[in-house]
Amino acid sequence: MDTLKDFEKDLNKCSKCGLCEPVCPLFKINPNECVASKGKFIMLHGVTKGDLKLSKNINQYIDMCLRCGKCNNFCPSDIDVCKILNYAKHEYMKNKFESKIINFLESKIIFSNIIKLLNKFSSPFRPKFKTNPNAKTNVIYFKGCVNQVLPNTDKYIYKIFKDNSNINIIEPPFECCGLPFLSDGNIERFMEVANHNLKLINENSYDYIITDCASCDHTLNEYGKYLNNPEIKNIKPEKTINWGDLIAVQGLKFKYNKKIKVTFHKPCHLKNDAFLKQILKNCENLEYIEMENYDDCCGLAGSFALKNPKISSQIAKQKARHIKETNADYVITTCPVCIMGLKYGLFLTKGKTKVLSLLELLAKADSIE
Repeated sequence: MDTLKDFEKDLNKCSKCGLCEPVCPLFKINPNECVASKGKFIMLHGVTKGDLKLSKNINQYIDMCLRCGKCNNFCPSDIDVCKILNYAKHEYMKNKFESKIINFLESKIIFSNIIKLLNKFSSPFRPKFKTNPNAKTNVIYFKGCVNQVLPNTDKYIYKIFKDNSNINIIEPPFECCGLPFLSDGNIERFMEVANHNLKLINENSYDYIITDCASCDHTLNEYGKYLNNPEIKNIKPEKTINWGDLIAVQGLKFKYNKKIKVTFHKPCHLKNDAFLKQILKNCENLEYIEMENYDDCCGLAGSFALKNPKISSQIAKQKARHIKETNADYVITTCPVCIMGLKYGLFLTKGKTKVLSLLELLAKADSIE
């Protein structure tokens, strides 16, 4: 497995141009150079050369990152910021006592079994997807951890597709995509679940891998950066999509008896939101208002909110203000964690806009064809 030292050349590639700073949501709030990638790279390069120690203070700046990837998109040196920070976090945590506790809680014995147990409790409330061997489209459903526990998303999918005999939904017993482990520096556990999930994907014949979480979609496509597994070639970005993509391709039409106004929050990890335009065209009595900076982070970003609560709250409140300016009835998104972040921001600002997943909004339609 790689170490931080293996990234010394990448860190040295940073030209200190500062293009990462204006696009970093955190730097906009706290214009400290160590908040943006440039400052982090200066510190980590000092660590790889032996001039600095990977200290608690440096770790605080490693944790002060949304992992949104905006700086990656603007880096002229094409440096993989998130991967470097994940390995730096791993190196910092590997000799810490707290890492033993975190690794135990994230282990298969604890984390996976808790998810399985909660999934079992919610199972009676979930509709059963029918297997149709004659269906034209076979999809593997990669269910995120939140929706493993809560049954509502299955209900929305069932209502939207119950009359569609062209779709065959396959549900292998996947584990978590691994993103929470990666963010905590628990790369060994990440690799374990990634190899498990890859094995299940390759045991099935499919047209698409469908996710209900933008972060799961993003992480599945990141497996190749961390694994030396020849089966990784079978996960193709164009075949790993979300339910919105499939609904747009199927051309389903949704009619609402009463006019409603919606706005959309684009999760940081959603690679493409082109499906939204097509779906909106097929929705009768639905008005869309784009909010300002609709693709800015909601502020939650997994464990970031726990480690940086003040900054997280500031970002969440800014997002909520943009939502309120649209006067929309609903703000919709495609990430369960973003739903929590949006609700948190609206709670802090006393906003009345309701937060829904895209699937819940579509399932509310009075007729679906």
